This record gives sequence, structure tokens and C-alpha cells, in this order.
Amino acid sequence: MPGRRKKFRVKGSERLQAAFTRGRVALVPYLTAGYPTLEGAYAVGEAYIEAGADVVEIGVPFSDPLADGPTIQDTTTRALENGADLEYCLELASSFADRAPVVFLVYYNNIFARGIERFLDEAAGVGVTGLVIPDLPIDEALDFREMAADRGVAICPLAAPTTDDERLDKIAEVASGFVYCVSVAGVTGARETLPAGAMEILRRVREKVSVPVALGFGISTPGAAVEAAGAGADGVIIGSKLMQLVTEESPEGAGAWLREVREALDSEARDRDARARVGSKN
Repeated sequence: MPGRRKKFRVKGSERLQAAFTRGRVALVPYLTAGYPTLEGAYAVGEAYIEAGADVVEIGVPFSDPLADGPTIQDTTTRALENGADLEYCLELASSFADRAPVVFLVYYNNIFARGIERFLDEAAGVGVTGLVIPDLPIDEALDFREMAADRGVAICPLAAPTTDDERLDKIAEVASGFVYCVSVAGVTGARETLPAGAMEILRRVREKVSVPVALGFGISTPGAAVEAAGAGADGVIIGSKLMQLVTEESPEGAGAWLREVREALDSEARDRDARARVGSKN
């Protein structure tokens, strides 16, 4: 529940990257701040953490969310109507940041309107460890990366199937948290299976970067999450499916489904380890 804002001394990229190196694939669920209600978003985050989330991604509502599909656009519109401003988003982040690294998905307009240094100071102060900024051009991100690093906040750039090698080199230079691999050249949205291009972008990014690599945009079944892990993803990011479940069921329903994903990932990891042990004996 909302309360007095806590203060944190964040470790930035170190703490965020540690969430991807616990011997399992990191589970990164998304929630729209202020949805289904201002108080309801706290319940969503709590359900995620109880289900085994390694990182919580909080979407800061913005009036023109160009990277988001219909489901998340709808939640964003409702959140803005509910009064989910940046001050509220900072309070929300603070309530989870002592239990899981928090990443903001935030459009640059929100940062610019707040003032870059003020925004970074406030985000770091409440425990935000990373930023996904869909509309920050990678060519202009290095200076921002340094300002964020000074405050212990990591940058998590996006890479899509259409991203060429030259751009991937720039992404590798900017990334200090993880690289968010986009499975399709389009907007977010639940899909039955992973697109063929998802595996290829994972492979290409892995060849370029030293930070963890997470796959998102379209993971909507435990099987798809396992498939992403099998293809080499260090983490899976799930948004539209969870927001759909919050809408159609409840925060608890979304949490129960997320737990199924966590169990599927862990089960596959145990099976893989068992197969490896048998193979080594043979």
C-alpha cells in the first residue's frame, strides 16, 4: 500500500545485473503504474514479487506510448485518468525497491519535462536501478548514460530484429543494465508463439554485448518463456499478457499465472541440469 517514500542508496547496474545471475532465467514482469487503480497497482506489484519476480518493470504513463500495443495503451489511458503522475510512480517504485530491482519504462518526454538531473536524482533516491527509454535515440544516449551512471542508474536499451550491426555496436556501448531484445518489429502485445526473428536477435545481441540479454514483446505462455530461455535469453519480460489478466481477472490472477511461468522456467532448468549430468557420466 502507499506510504512514506523510502530512501535507497542504489548500486545501479551491479544490483540489476545480479538479478540475472542467480543461476536461473530472470523473470521481469511489467505493470502500468496507476492501473487498475492507484492503490491497485501496489497489489499488482506485490503479486509479482510473491510469484517470484526477479525484477519489476514499471511503466510510467505517457499520453503517446509509441512502443505499446492496444492492451498497454488502454491501461496507460486509464492510469492517466486515475491521476498516475510521476510523483506517484516514484512512490510506487519505492514500495518494491527493497525487495526487487525496479526498472522504469519511461518515455523521454517525461524525463525532459521533469528535468534530466532532477528526474535521475529522484529515481535513484527511491531505488530505481534501471531505465528503458523507447524514444531515446541510441546516438544521443551516451551523455545520458553517463549522467545516469553518476547516480547509480543503469540504461537498458532496446534492440529489434531490424537493428543492424552498426547500431548494435552503439547499443553495446550504451547498455549498462541489460539489453531489452524486442521479439518483433512492432508494438507490444500477447502472441501465441515466439516469432522466428526472436531467436535471431537474441543470437546477434549476445555476440555484441557483455551485459545480460532479456527478451520481451509477445511472451504470453509459460512455453514461450521456456522457449526464450532455451534460445539463450538471460531473462524474459512479460507485459501485455499480465495486464490482460489484471483487467480480466485480478492482480492475484496475474500473480498466479506468473508463478506458473516461474515454475516452468525452473523445471526446465532442473531438467536441463539433469540431462547435462547424465551426459557427463556417459
